[in-house]
Amino acid sequence: WILEMAKQAHSLFLEEWLRSNSGSGSNVSPRWSSSSSARAIIQSWTDLRDSLQQSIFGPHHLQSLKTLLNSQSTLHVADPQAKLLISILSSSTISLPHESYPLFFRLLYVWARKSSKPSPPLINSAIEAVSHLFSVQYDGYKCPSFLSEGVLLLGAFSLVPMVSSNPKRICLELLCRLLEKDYHLLHSFEGIIPEVLAGIGYALSSSENTHVIMMLNFLMEVWGKDEGPSQSVSHGLMLLHLFEWVFSNLIGSHSLEKIEIFRQEMLHTLKPNYVPFAVVMAAAGVLRGISRAKNAGSVSEIISKLRGSSEEQIEAVARVLSIKIGQNHDNDPDDSLLLRCISLALARSGPLSFRAPVLVCLASALLTEIFPLRRFYATILDNPNSNLSNLWHDIIKEHLASALHKEAGVVTGVFCKQYVSADEEHKSIVENLMWDYCQDIYMGHRQVAILLRDHKENLLGDLEKIAESAFLMVVVFALAVTKQKLNSKYTTETQMELSVKILVSFSCVEYFRRMRLPEYMDTIRAVVVSIQENVFACVSFIEAMPSYADLTNPQGIKSDYVWSKDEVQTARILFYLRLVPTCIERLPHQVFRRVVAPIMFLYIGHPNAKVARASHSVFAAFISSGKDSDQDEKVLLKEQLVFYYVQRSLEGYPALTPFDGMTSGVAALVRHLPAGSPATFFCINSLVEKTNGLCCEATIREADMWKNWQGESEPCKKMLELLLRLIYLVDIQVLPNLMKLLAELIVQLPKDGQIMVLNEIYAQVAESDDVTRKSTLVSWAQSLSYLCTQAAGTGKNAGTSAVKSTDDIVARNEDALSLDRLNARL
Repeated sequence: WILEMAKQAHSLFLEEWLRSNSGSGSNVSPRWSSSSSARAIIQSWTDLRDSLQQSIFGPHHLQSLKTLLNSQSTLHVADPQAKLLISILSSSTISLPHESYPLFFRLLYVWARKSSKPSPPLINSAIEAVSHLFSVQYDGYKCPSFLSEGVLLLGAFSLVPMVSSNPKRICLELLCRLLEKDYHLLHSFEGIIPEVLAGIGYALSSSENTHVIMMLNFLMEVWGKDEGPSQSVSHGLMLLHLFEWVFSNLIGSHSLEKIEIFRQEMLHTLKPNYVPFAVVMAAAGVLRGISRAKNAGSVSEIISKLRGSSEEQIEAVARVLSIKIGQNHDNDPDDSLLLRCISLALARSGPLSFRAPVLVCLASALLTEIFPLRRFYATILDNPNSNLSNLWHDIIKEHLASALHKEAGVVTGVFCKQYVSADEEHKSIVENLMWDYCQDIYMGHRQVAILLRDHKENLLGDLEKIAESAFLMVVVFALAVTKQKLNSKYTTETQMELSVKILVSFSCVEYFRRMRLPEYMDTIRAVVVSIQENVFACVSFIEAMPSYADLTNPQGIKSDYVWSKDEVQTARILFYLRLVPTCIERLPHQVFRRVVAPIMFLYIGHPNAKVARASHSVFAAFISSGKDSDQDEKVLLKEQLVFYYVQRSLEGYPALTPFDGMTSGVAALVRHLPAGSPATFFCINSLVEKTNGLCCEATIREADMWKNWQGESEPCKKMLELLLRLIYLVDIQVLPNLMKLLAELIVQLPKDGQIMVLNEIYAQVAESDDVTRKSTLVSWAQSLSYLCTQAAGTGKNAGTSAVKSTDDIVARNEDALSLDRLNARL
């Protein structure tokens, strides 16, 4: 019920509807927002009747007026109450205070708007009384509310259907005279603008055609006068919705003559004195009014002309603006406002046919006004030690709360629709603007995040809220681009070049991705297909990565920079690390060595396990790649990388290196390196050495840890599991060395550890279906069990003796025994 009453109030009271749609959070509530009880309302009318009878108007009568107006949305003023108000206003014996006149006007306005059939004689009397007051009282006391409430009331009277032509003309003539003479009050008291605009809106919707041109000229010109009201987004939105209201009424009432007057005067040509921002918002309001109008069938022809003229006016303003933007790189406040108004106008006006200047202006509005990150970053970085942070924090919060930011999604949708219909030249223009923007906000946010990392977190958080929305814009646009250009109409080269640009741009904004977005994944899938099958595209994408030097010692960033704490950069590199495996088969090994390998090894040591795992995945993908081509040089590179990979991984385990990441890399290298590769031997020896050290540390720290293999895994247990798994992965030339080293390791474990490991070996051997290795492993397990028994029986130096026995056995039989017999003795 409350919502229904609010809608009814807004439909009746145009000024409140305009205020609620202005996008200004401080002005969205009605001016008379409280309410009074029924008893208080009855008493107030009684007091006013007493005032008339006694010819006295005191302070409590003024309070009675305020009490009535506090219930404006629910108050009903009938003809008898209106007659009472008019009588008081017309009385020559009652001295009214100046502040009471706007209140009387407002009550009469409620009567005019809510009464279904107000008495024409009463309306005439009210018009006569109001005209007299303006001629007698107003000139000596130019109160802004006197002007605004008077204009509002005169406009409402002109809209009453049963009032004759002559009183309407009197209303319109007085209204126009007031606007022409006292528009400067709108400059000093902008809070009255909704009432003034609403009064003009009522007048424009009336059945009279007199003074229409004068009122139109006022609406289009007053914003450019020296003492006129300021040009702002809020005022522009009021204009938009004013014309929406007017035109939906005119179309609904089939006022063809007035519609044509509007079209010829306001929309046919761009007049020199018309303020561009007002023209754009008015034209958008006309388009919105057309889309919302009812019963428009019989006026469809003129509506078509009206739509065309409105779109042409918007295009004319956009064309001039786009030329200025191209020639002037300075931040002109007028251009900035116009960009905002164009974007909001198109967001609220409905579908618009493609216009090249409009597309360019929308792109500029999105990248400079709706997501003004570059401007924010530049100011913060230029004043790193100033006291401007609180000011900029307030500015950024205000931007987040603005209608401009709230409608960013709608503006992006309009922009993408314009892009889809654009010619190739303008498509390329806005694409390049978007990709450059992604690079700029990556660099800017990276520097600002480092600068504000230790303080001013709220400022950085609000900046990231804007950037998150900008990320969504980039993704939606990129998806539109892929749907348009990744098809047979475009050459393979064009598709590949575009795919690389999209992926590089995504890497730049990856830090701002805070949610799972289907459009994001759909775009990546589409463009990756174009890249992964072409060497040139793969190389272009990979070489767009930041270099190792830039990652570790970037230019323009303070000296205490730590690469692992640079979250913006880390997010970008993680994006690359995830995609490198998809194109590894087409990536020349020289490029991998020069560009990818240094970064891969750097981020293997990153404290974020997710990032480190991605680096291990890149290594595993490279080691697994290239089976049929480029063998000699690529295999040599693989073997060279293994030595540093194993060293880098093990030195960071368990503190940094994620075990599952290292496992994937080790499994890949033992599977895909040539049989008997020295790199594989090095890997096995290093793993055993690391495991031995971890087991010694664990045994000293916790003696009971060996009693349960299935319990919470210690690092040494995980390493033992890995080594046992490698028994089934390493090639047959490496297997003897692995078994020997494992035997040496196991016999040095405490008794509980030996039993636990032997049980695990027995279980694995029993379940194995590898007929090539099984007999060898059975013999090895039996010999290992015997050595462990011997070690347990000989006391303190058992482990050392058992290790020596394994060496002696191998030495004596290395040349004479077959592989199976050798491992059986081990």
